[in-house]
Amino acid sequence: MKFQSTSEWLSNAKSPLIVAGPCSAESEAQIMQVAETLSKAGNVQLLRAGVWKPRTRPNSFEGMGEKALPWLIKAEKEFGIPFIIEVANEEHVKAALYAGIRHVWIGARTTVNPFSVQEIADALKGSDIPVFVKNPLNPDLQLWVGAIERLNAAGIEKIVAIHRGFSTYEKRIYRNNPNWEIPIELKTEFPDLEIIVDPSHIGGNRAVLKEISQTALDLGFDGLMLETHPNPDEALSDPKQQIFLDEFQSFINNLEEKQPYFKDRIAKNKLEQLRKLIDEVDRGLLESLKHRQEIVAQIGDYKAEHGVTVFQLERWRKIITDRLSGAETQGVDIELVRSVWNEIHKASVRLQTDVVNRKLSE
Repeated sequence: MKFQSTSEWLSNAKSPLIVAGPCSAESEAQIMQVAETLSKAGNVQLLRAGVWKPRTRPNSFEGMGEKALPWLIKAEKEFGIPFIIEVANEEHVKAALYAGIRHVWIGARTTVNPFSVQEIADALKGSDIPVFVKNPLNPDLQLWVGAIERLNAAGIEKIVAIHRGFSTYEKRIYRNNPNWEIPIELKTEFPDLEIIVDPSHIGGNRAVLKEISQTALDLGFDGLMLETHPNPDEALSDPKQQIFLDEFQSFINNLEEKQPYFKDRIAKNKLEQLRKLIDEVDRGLLESLKHRQEIVAQIGDYKAEHGVTVFQLERWRKIITDRLSGAETQGVDIELVRSVWNEIHKASVRLQTDVVNRKLSE
């Protein structure tokens, strides 16, 4: 896939890319106030505002709809920063383009549905406007990639991915689980694709937005999408996750932007030395895994000869209890060890099953 960098099409492009504005466009006065304040901040390249709001429950505030579009255009003309809005179907796209909106995003609830994404891609064909794509609700990288591919196939190259976290039934500190490894994998697969992070939807609470934003910059993502409101406590949607408008500039100024590379030669050499140590450790891990698999295969042979089942629950319980205890004693992340050994165990069961089946067929 081919992507254009924001520096190629965004006239006020800076690094990191900052997208900010209220969760919802509630009134013309609110939009004008937000646009004026953020234009003075000097660090916002796109203004965001929800016009059509997909809500979980009926009778919730679902946005002002097309009525709000002229407010955004007026604010853009007066303060010079373009607006970006969410679209979820062909009708939204047509209304946005007709009104003069030049940037749109596809929300998580829409990304999860390939039919909806294709409808939007078809409606945008030939428009050459930038499209930002949020990850789907569930942690499915291929579904996210599929949405981007559909847009790219429609001739759209101005694409930016938005990481907004993933829904979970578990009660955690964040509204949506970051699962940072998923956007990192997306960046690894498509290095030219810019990815920004939406701390507001990941956190769901103002108290954790700085931490999430800093983590996003520390991990080298390309920017942030943040919700801000003149009076969040009176906002018609998502009040808890919006930053007070008069505090927004200091919020951004207090973030520390990290360089993607070392400028100092000595520091760079030190990093390379540490990376070589990591490489050596990884090679040792691979050798140990190979040796373990050889032993697992021998156990499979022995079980086949004596007609013993492959999966031994008590043995597995003993292994995982011992490894987690060892992790705690040695100060290793317990959840990392649990995850790694679960995968090792699954691979061992597969290997032993293959060995047993082969023996039976001989």
